[in-house]
Amino acid sequence: MAKKARLAVMLSGQGTTMAALLYASRLPGCPYEIVLAASNLPDARGLRIAEAEGVPTFARSHRGMAREDHDAVMDAALREAGADHVALCGYMRILSPGFVAKWEGRMFNTHPSLLPKYKGLDTHQRAIDAGESHAGCSVHLVTAGLDEGPILAQFPVPIIAGESAQMLGDRVRLAEYQLYPRAVADYITHRSSAG
Repeated sequence: MAKKARLAVMLSGQGTTMAALLYASRLPGCPYEIVLAASNLPDARGLRIAEAEGVPTFARSHRGMAREDHDAVMDAALREAGADHVALCGYMRILSPGFVAKWEGRMFNTHPSLLPKYKGLDTHQRAIDAGESHAGCSVHLVTAGLDEGPILAQFPVPIIAGESAQMLGDRVRLAEYQLYPRAVADYITHRSSAG
C-alpha cells in the first residue's frame, strides 16, 4: 500500500470542515491522513474534536503577535508534525505572503461560492441578490491573493426562490463537506502519480 500523504489542518472554529476531511481520510483508499489540527484560538471547538479523534493538536493565540511572527510559529508546528500539505478549515486569519509561498502548491482552501464570483464574505446573500440560479462551493489552492488560487473543483447548488442566505448556506456547507475531501484526495493522488 502506498504511503499516505501527511495533511495538517488549520482551523479557528467548530471544526466541521476538518471533521469532513478526517472522516474521509479513514475510508478505504484515501491517499492522505491528518497528522495535526492547528489553531490560532486555543479554545476552538475543532481542537476538541481532533483530540477526541486522536489527532495531535497545536494552538497559539495570535493576540499580541505580528502576523509574520504568528505565521512562523504555525509554520514550525506544521513542519514539526511532518506535514506534506495543509488544508485551511475555517482558519480566520489572512496569511502572510511568506507563509503562503512556503506551502505553494500544497495548501488548500474551500470557499462558499463558485469562484471567481463572490470572493470574500456574505457570498450567499450576494448570490441571491444578484439573481443567480446557483450558488455553490469551490476548492482551490491558496495563493497570496484572497480566494484567487487555481480552482481544483466546484459544486453548484441551486438557489431556491424565497430561501434565506442561512438556508442556502446550510446546503452549500453540505456540498463543501463532500467536495473538499474528494478534491484534496484527487489532487494528492495526481501529484503522487505525476511525481
